[in-house]
Parts: sequence; structure tokens; C-alpha cells
Amino acid sequence: MTAKFQTREEWLVASVEALTPLFEELGETVPAVRVSVGWPGGNGRKNSVIGQCWSTKVAADSVSQLFISPVLDDAVRVLDVLAHELIHAIDDCASGHKGRFAKIAKALGLTGKMTATVAGDDLKAKLEEIAAELGEYPHAAISSGAQGADGPKKQTTRMMKVECADGSGYKARMTRQWLADFGAPICPCHEERMIEA
Repeated sequence: MTAKFQTREEWLVASVEALTPLFEELGETVPAVRVSVGWPGGNGRKNSVIGQCWSTKVAADSVSQLFISPVLDDAVRVLDVLAHELIHAIDDCASGHKGRFAKIAKALGLTGKMTATVAGDDLKAKLEEIAAELGEYPHAAISSGAQGADGPKKQTTRMMKVECADGSGYKARMTRQWLADFGAPICPCHEERMIEA
């Protein structure tokens, strides 16, 4: 695929336009939205939330704000998540994942649990066509925000195993620093110093 767009936000704006006819076929009107890539979810839920719609009620300009997680880089999956969030925008987040939201989602071809929908086969085929028309999604996936700016956290403390010297099977764990500073603890079985396993 060739890159038609320089930024992922340009691609996402074009995606909203490309998805609009699918909603119009259902008699639904896609409202004006702002869409960008950002960490949705808040409150420490960055690992599991891959899309989010903020209601017109919380936006100073009364335009719904949609966010697509930067962990996603597959164009078809991004379109599928964007379609889910557009349903929230159509409903102005009024029905959560029930009622009108569920009705539109099912009619569109989203399947699965309504809080975590995926495109069914027919919708996925349409999204693949849209993705091909849009061209490459100009984005590279980012590791989950919970892993920090430097990627997954490195283990800083390695617990050392100590065990009964007489072979009773009694074991304990302690830091290398404590083992070096104070030595191994006394085994409660034989009242002798334990050894590093």
C-alpha cells in the first residue's frame, strides 16, 4: 500500500468520511467529531481500552472527541474501533453499550460483547476495502503506556532462595543485599543457618 496521508490524524479524519456511508445506509447521521490517537481510558486502564468517545457535553465546543489507542497499528482494526466510537458519537454517549448503541452496532455488523466489539465477516470485508482505498495507516504501534516510556519495566529486585542445610525442605526467599549484609536466616526446623539454594 502507498501512503496517501502524512499523519495518522489525517488518515483518521478521512476514515470518518469513508465510514459515513455505512451509517447513512442504516439511516444514521455521523455528527462532526474530532478524532486522534491518544491513550483512552484514563484512571489506569490504558492496557485494555483501545478506543474512547467523549460526549459533546464535556467538550467546550460541543464536538465529540474520539481517541484511538496508539497500541493499534492494523488499519482494519483501527477502522473497526473507530466505527464503534462513531456509534457512541451518533448517540452522544447516551446509551452506553446498550439500547440504541447495541442496535446500531449489530446493524452495522459489529459482533461480540458490546463493550469490546469486533467486525463480523461482512463488515470486515467492507473495512478491508476502505483500508485499501485509504492506503497505509501512518502509525507505528507503541507499547502500552503502563510499561513506561522505556518499554516494559526491568526487574530490579531478584529474590534469592535459601533452604535448610539439613534437607528438611524448608525454603525462604530474601534479597541478595540482605543475604550479603546479614547472612542467611536460621532454619526454624533445625535452628541452623540456612544455605543459598
